[in-house]
Amino acid sequence: MVPIARRPHPLSLSKPELALLAITAVWGGTYLVVHLAMRYSGPMFFVGLRFAVAALVACLIFRRVLRGMSRADLGAGAAIGVMIFFGYGLQTVGLQTISSSTSAFLTALFVPLVPFLQWAVFRKRPHTMAFIGAALAFAGLVMLAGPDAFQVGLGPGEVATLVSTVAIAGEIVLISLFAPKVNLGRVTVVQLLVCSVLSFLAMPVTGESIPQFSWVWLVAGVGLGLASCLIQLTMNWAQKSVDPTRATIIYTGEPVWAGVIGRIAGDRLPALALVGAVLIVLSVLVSELKPMSRKPSGNPSSMVELPAVHKSPGE
Repeated sequence: MVPIARRPHPLSLSKPELALLAITAVWGGTYLVVHLAMRYSGPMFFVGLRFAVAALVACLIFRRVLRGMSRADLGAGAAIGVMIFFGYGLQTVGLQTISSSTSAFLTALFVPLVPFLQWAVFRKRPHTMAFIGAALAFAGLVMLAGPDAFQVGLGPGEVATLVSTVAIAGEIVLISLFAPKVNLGRVTVVQLLVCSVLSFLAMPVTGESIPQFSWVWLVAGVGLGLASCLIQLTMNWAQKSVDPTRATIIYTGEPVWAGVIGRIAGDRLPALALVGAVLIVLSVLVSELKPMSRKPSGNPSSMVELPAVHKSPGE
């Protein structure tokens, strides 16, 4: 008799899933690290340092394939690198004036934005759940902003973070567009280098100078640079075996981890803002729900598919 394979218990976690859970917690913690580093460094210098370290590590990892660099690799890496620059640059600018918890929940809005950018680029209309997710995200944003949002407007930190989500969503669309056509190792190196160089070049534009030496920005920048490469490698390894549905649910815990870590560090969001944060997390999950058509046989199988969420490099 052939033994019947048992399905794993839905609440059990495999080693790859535990690894994804760990890096999601690390992602949540990076917001607080950047927020603290902004007391000792300007945003553009810090982003440049962080991605310079990440690029150096990537060069060491992918050194054997760099000799075959093509124009397609350079072009794709440069385009993605520009999006990373605006995404992380504006997000870091926002962390100068807003809490790490608020930044994390606002950044989560990039997920509902992705279907709409795909609609613009690929001319494919988003499914209904994407619109529902966007509505929930807007409601959550209003609650997070507070009752006076429409009277005095969002602060510069919140605005910079919101604009950064458009760049992060654009990065995801570009990765989907270029990934099948280029060498991912070479593109990874190029995009990290481009982000680092653009950040350093932007320092005079933003009125920054090289900050006075501090172990805080040095350790934070090097640590986050190393973490960026480690996180990407972990994702590539773990998602070979982790079901996309389970991976997506794990990834959407990023702003929750940021909120928990921020609260431990002293962040205190008001009750209405916490409700808004929950709605934003819910919008992330809802926007990824995709209705499936019934099979001709009438099999009452699951009618919802939850695809994987793509994370931004180095996040």
